[in-house]
Amino acid sequence: MAGSDTAERGARQQESSGPPLVRRPGPRRLRTIIILACAVVLLGAGAVWVLYGSQWLRVRSVAVSGTAVLTPQQVREAADVPVGAPLVSVDTDAIEARLRRELHRIDSVDVVRSWPHGIDLKVTERTPVLLVRKGSKFVEVDHEGVRFATVSQAPGGVPLLETAVSSSRSAAASLRRFGEERLVREAVAAAGSLPAAVARETRLVKVRSYDDISLELGHGRTVAWGSAEQGAAKGRALTALMKAAPTARHFDVSAPTAPASSGS
Repeated sequence: MAGSDTAERGARQQESSGPPLVRRPGPRRLRTIIILACAVVLLGAGAVWVLYGSQWLRVRSVAVSGTAVLTPQQVREAADVPVGAPLVSVDTDAIEARLRRELHRIDSVDVVRSWPHGIDLKVTERTPVLLVRKGSKFVEVDHEGVRFATVSQAPGGVPLLETAVSSSRSAAASLRRFGEERLVREAVAAAGSLPAAVARETRLVKVRSYDDISLELGHGRTVAWGSAEQGAAKGRALTALMKAAPTARHFDVSAPTAPASSGS
C-alpha cells in the first residue's frame, strides 16, 4: 500500500509540473484589440492627411528679421520659400544653403517653422571691419577675412586697408613666405582687436609686411602696431598711452610690454 501511495503522489507531481496552459483571449477582448488597432491606424492616417493633404497647415507667410543692409524683400526672393506647400514638408536646410549661396552678406541664418502657417528667416549679416579699394568702389571684408560685398560708397566708421608692401628685403621675403592674402588676414586680425574707441577713429590700416602693420587715426595721429599677435595686450597698451599722452602724434605698441609715444 505504501508503495502504491508513493507512485500516485509521483504521478500527481509530474502532472502538476507539466507545461502551463495558454489562455486565448475571449471574443470580447479580441474585438477590443481589433477596435483599438483600427483606431490607431485611422488616427495615423488622419494626422498624415492634416499635415500633408489639408489646407490647414500650409505656408502662407514668410517673416524676415535681423537685416540691416539687406532688405526683407531681397531675403525672401533669395530664400524662394514654397508658399502654399505643406509646412511640414519645407526643406529648411535647403533654404538656408540657398540664402548663404545667393546673399554673401549673410553670415548665418536660422530657418524656423512657425506653426501653423509661417516660415521665419532670422538673419545675421556680416559686419565689415576693413575696406579694400577696387577702382571707384570698395570691397567689404569681415572679421574672418571674407570679402563679402562690393559697395559704391564706403560705410562710415570702417577703415581702409592699404597693402603697401615695400621693396625692402625683409618685406619682400615676408610677401613670398605668407602671400598677400595672408597679410590681409593679419590686417583684419589687427583691426578686429582694436579697442572700440580707437576703431572708430581709425582711418587707414597699412600693411608693409607680416610684422609691420600701422594705423592712421584722425587728426594726423599714427600707431605702429607691429604684427597681429598679442592684439588684446596691444589694445590695452594703446588705450593707456592715449590717456597718458593725449597730445602725442605717434604711438608704438609693437612691443606691448614697452609701449612708447612721441610728438605733440
